[in-house]
Amino acid sequence: MADLVKELISGVVDSVLKEILKKTTGRATTKRRRRKARPAATTTAARKTPKRKPARKQISRRRTAAGRSRQRRV
Repeated sequence: MADLVKELISGVVDSVLKEILKKTTGRATTKRRRRKARPAATTTAARKTPKRKPARKQISRRRTAAGRSRQRRV
């Protein structure tokens, strides 16, 4: 009886460990996450440049099919 319980517990523990250690695929960070994670030192140093180009006028760009599916995935 004790042997049966021990085997049951070890099976449960093994399956839980496998689930925890299973590799997750397709978890690339988004541009937004990378922007947020950028250290403050680099952004402040970039701001201190003496002369900056004027901002470019924003234009609306139509998303491609690949871009739409990428947005849906994240």
